[in-house]
Amino acid sequence: MASPLTRVAVYERPVQAGLERVWENVRDWEHLPWLHSGSFRSIALVEEAGWGWKARIGLRPEAGPEILLELVIESDRRYVSRTLEGAGAGTEIWTTLEPRGADRTDVRVEFLVPDVPEGAADRIGEGYTALYAQLWDEDEEMMQWRSQQLASRGVAPAVPVDLGPLGALRAQLPRVVEFGGRPFRIVADGEDLLAHSVLCPHMLGPLDGCAVEDGAVACPWHGYRFDVRSGRQLAPEGRLRLAPAPRVVIEAGRARLEAR
Repeated sequence: MASPLTRVAVYERPVQAGLERVWENVRDWEHLPWLHSGSFRSIALVEEAGWGWKARIGLRPEAGPEILLELVIESDRRYVSRTLEGAGAGTEIWTTLEPRGADRTDVRVEFLVPDVPEGAADRIGEGYTALYAQLWDEDEEMMQWRSQQLASRGVAPAVPVDLGPLGALRAQLPRVVEFGGRPFRIVADGEDLLAHSVLCPHMLGPLDGCAVEDGAVACPWHGYRFDVRSGRQLAPEGRLRLAPAPRVVIEAGRARLEAR
């Protein structure tokens, strides 16, 4: 017989993102150990379908055990995440979504926990509330960035862009420049200068702050890695590719971007 559940807290907040972006985020199990690296260390998908998803999730700290969690979509406004195995087994977290416009969704989260010791409900509820405030802060930033990129995507004439004296440019690297209506980052790879797209082709994640390691950048949202020279996807295995980048041309001590 299942243990009775105690509602230990309710967390409510407006999220400055539309309902479509929120549901993208809810279904996106893959981002948990990347965007929320302070809370989760790993995730392995068990099952995914129209009803939601189930996965084994490694929690922080590093030594903590994995849990088995399922997220079930109950309606177009409500979903529940249930811990099936591991720490907190039997816990249910119910989330209700209320759209308030194109760029706002009100969120209400109820935390239902089994076997709550007498007098511990407030302490447990405070822990859940603090965790979810942090998770929604991080998710909101991702959703807003994605909305901005979707709204601003466009193509302009690919005219050459003067980058100034070579020495001054090297001192400014890495530097983001718009070319053909899209943002690219100029980086040094050894003695060579090259440009790469700052938008991950997976979900338009930001690559402009990512370090170039072994000739590649990794998206902070989902960990997808791309070769900065070819744009080819390196991990996980797939066929995604960074947007074609212009080339850096150096003549008479000055640099410019030109279409390939």
